[in-house]
Amino acid sequence: MFDRPWMDRFTRVHVAVVPLLFVPAILIMAYTGATNTSTWRFFAYLAVGYVLWTLTEYWLHRVVFHFEPEDGFGARMHWMIHGVHHDHPNDPMRLVMPPSASIPLATLFAAIWQVVFGYGGGWAVSAGFLAGYLAYDLTHYFVHHGKPRGPIGRKLRELHMRHHFEDDTTGYGVSAPYWDRVFGTAPKRRRAR
Repeated sequence: MFDRPWMDRFTRVHVAVVPLLFVPAILIMAYTGATNTSTWRFFAYLAVGYVLWTLTEYWLHRVVFHFEPEDGFGARMHWMIHGVHHDHPNDPMRLVMPPSASIPLATLFAAIWQVVFGYGGGWAVSAGFLAGYLAYDLTHYFVHHGKPRGPIGRKLRELHMRHHFEDDTTGYGVSAPYWDRVFGTAPKRRRAR
C-alpha cells in the first residue's frame, strides 16, 4: 500500500489483535456502565449500543467505503480505506481494521455516546457498540477465511461473497444483513434453474 515498509506495517493486522485490544476495553466499559445505571437500563443501553453499531456498520460500508472518486487523492484514499480489500479479498492481514484507525474511531464514538447518553449510559452504549464492532470484525474475517458449517454462517458468507464477486452495490451489512432488506440493498434472490 505504501512505498515505505514501516508505513505499510500500520495497514496490516493479525485477526487476534482485535479481541486482544477490544475485549478488555469492552469489559471495562460494561463494568463502568453496570455500576452507574440500574440493571434493566444497563441491558437496554447495551442493546442500543449494538443496534447503533449495526447501523454504523451498514452506513459506513455503503456511504464511506463505497464512495469511489474517479481519480486523484480521493481515489487513492478510497483504495486505501476499502478498495484494497476488494482488490485482495483473501489477504488475511487486511480483513480487520488496523488499530491505527479502529482505536481513534472507537474513542470518538465512545465520546459521542458519553455526550448523548450520559456517564453510565454512555459507557454501557459504548460497550454494546464495541461488542458489535468486535463481532463484525471477527465475522468478516471468518466469512473470508473460515468454513461456516451452520446455516447462519453459510448465509453470511454467501451474501458477503456475492457483494465481493457479483455486485458490490448490494450486501453492505456483513454481520447484520437485515439492514440491506430495510434499506433496499439486499442482493437479488437467485432464480432456480
